[in-house]
Amino acid sequence: MSTTPPIARRQDGADPYAWLEQRDSAEVLDYLHAENAWLEAQLADQAQLREQLFEEIRARIRETDLSLPSPWGPWLYYQRTTAGEEYPRHYRCPRPADGSLSIDAAAEQLLLDPNALAGDGYLALGAFSISPDHSRLAYSLDTQGDEVYQLYVKDLQSGAVSALPFADCDGSMTWANDSRTLFFGELDDTHRPHKLYRHRLGEDGATLVFEERDGRFFLGCHRASSERQLILLLASKTTSEAWVLDAERPDDAFQCLAPREEGHEYYPDHGQVEGRWCWVIRSNQAGINFALYQAEETAPTRTHWQELVSHRSELMLEEVSLNAGAITLGLRDNGLPVIEVLPAGGAPYRVQLPDAAYSLHVYDHLEFDSPVIRLRYEALNRPAQIRQLELASGAQSVLKQTPVEGPFDADAYESRRVWARAADGTLVPISLVGRRDVLQSQCPAPLYLYGYGAYGESLDPWFSHARLSLLERGFLFAIAHVRGGGELGEAWYLAGKLEHKQNTFGDFIACAEKLLADGYTSSAQLAISGGSAGGLLIGAVLNQRPELFAAAIAEVPFVDILNTMQNPELPLTVTEYDEWGDPGEPEVYARIRAYAPYENVTAQAYPAILAVAGYHDSRVQYWEAAKWVAKLRASKIDERPLLLKTEFAAGHGGMSGRYQALKDAALEYAFLLKVLGLV
Repeated sequence: MSTTPPIARRQDGADPYAWLEQRDSAEVLDYLHAENAWLEAQLADQAQLREQLFEEIRARIRETDLSLPSPWGPWLYYQRTTAGEEYPRHYRCPRPADGSLSIDAAAEQLLLDPNALAGDGYLALGAFSISPDHSRLAYSLDTQGDEVYQLYVKDLQSGAVSALPFADCDGSMTWANDSRTLFFGELDDTHRPHKLYRHRLGEDGATLVFEERDGRFFLGCHRASSERQLILLLASKTTSEAWVLDAERPDDAFQCLAPREEGHEYYPDHGQVEGRWCWVIRSNQAGINFALYQAEETAPTRTHWQELVSHRSELMLEEVSLNAGAITLGLRDNGLPVIEVLPAGGAPYRVQLPDAAYSLHVYDHLEFDSPVIRLRYEALNRPAQIRQLELASGAQSVLKQTPVEGPFDADAYESRRVWARAADGTLVPISLVGRRDVLQSQCPAPLYLYGYGAYGESLDPWFSHARLSLLERGFLFAIAHVRGGGELGEAWYLAGKLEHKQNTFGDFIACAEKLLADGYTSSAQLAISGGSAGGLLIGAVLNQRPELFAAAIAEVPFVDILNTMQNPELPLTVTEYDEWGDPGEPEVYARIRAYAPYENVTAQAYPAILAVAGYHDSRVQYWEAAKWVAKLRASKIDERPLLLKTEFAAGHGGMSGRYQALKDAALEYAFLLKVLGLV
């Protein structure tokens, strides 16, 4: 058992730990394994607690369960989880004549069993796409965690499976309406989807349909809501361009709706408006919060767009769902998701919900002609519900609620919305949850503060079975909705990127200070966490205000941003210039250098830190966390734990399989309980 922490050697030059970037070298592997051994040695006395936490969390989850079936054509499609298995199996059975969702287990067909495919290794399912005539299944598998996929097609009558002979695939598989033609994407050397190919089953090879040469743009193809059109979308962080193709004519050329124009983002779909087939386009041409346009099916180009829903300065139009009987808008209003329905021939209305802070989105719009859609709704204290919404009337019903096994009372927990004031006066929302008795009489309490703040992603409140293990031990849990995310609209995102990136870090610090000032917690009890770009956030605030926090968890943290952004050969670097800037420009270099976590590690006291990396992560390379930890260990002047865990069979999303995810949560929670002195 290791009794001293690994000390990484320093080399001469500006980056003393650059040698850790030599993937698969014996020295690097020895160092990473030594760090893993050090972690296990430091947490050895927590082994029983980790097992207790794992079993505790596992006991709350219904291990054998059936998903809500989705009707499509003559079938019901669904998944079944079984106790002891890591992955759900995929099934279908004949659709009942009475229109119910009743499963006929005697007549069901097993479509795919990932458990049999995974064995003891990593497995991620990419595409899972049934052909329009329901005769075939197209699916893709990543068996390393590097997000490179192998493509397969299964004949659902014979059960025969064919592996398609294509390499470097992004995992996407899109059917044309002939149920024989598939479109798929290819990755370039920087892991960017850049080519679209057409393959006809039974024929050799594939035909190149489109190549995107601009390194900032990602390529993707999908079916429109109407199932009558295919959409090829090319998108950077700030600009998009769409090409469309009649799904009945897959050999034709795609047609461009609007040539790219820097700063213009637009996202088309195909459906019906007042009974007419047409294009519906969400575009920011009239303002940053987006407006909605329509265009005739035969005249889809930009000059023919007509305004359908105008730009609203107080509301962000985030998404649009189309059905034959309605257009459903996903809006963002004062930091909360809102769904507004425009029924054909009826008055618009908003969906009413029971909680003050929540997560909400269109979960499944089912068949295009369906009179209902499904919504997914959850809150910090309320498990996820699948709600059915009748589009014409607005009537709702709960079809399924994620169960919590054992004793659980949602009303025993209280969810609050708190507002912090940033240094520039901006009010920043915080979502908070805890047991009512803790909030009312036991504060200050241990508090777990989570943040992200990048790419305009909205970190809406979510329920967690695992989190209950912390809440039941007297923890509070909070989400800092900092600038750089999308919670308060596009302007909120823009105020936390590029030259405004420091706002993200300042907002998070302001949220921590607010929770401390209001007596929810104390610095000796405050733990913070974030992953990927959220790991950048954690690394930056630890350098800037380490005294505020007692512990930090950084998952696949983007902490070596300056070196990464100077290396265009790395996966995804060029596409990130629109988010962070190009450090080849002196002023951008200076700006990133001022907050980059790795470069700004100094000789000061830091909180206890747990960093987690995925060895096959193609988005944030394993060495970012490894270099950061090495520099922290050489620089910091305290004796608090500093731990690095490298998952050698994982990528950006961590280990695959539901039980492994629970074990990872148990490790992190045991770490927090140890370093906060709660065990």
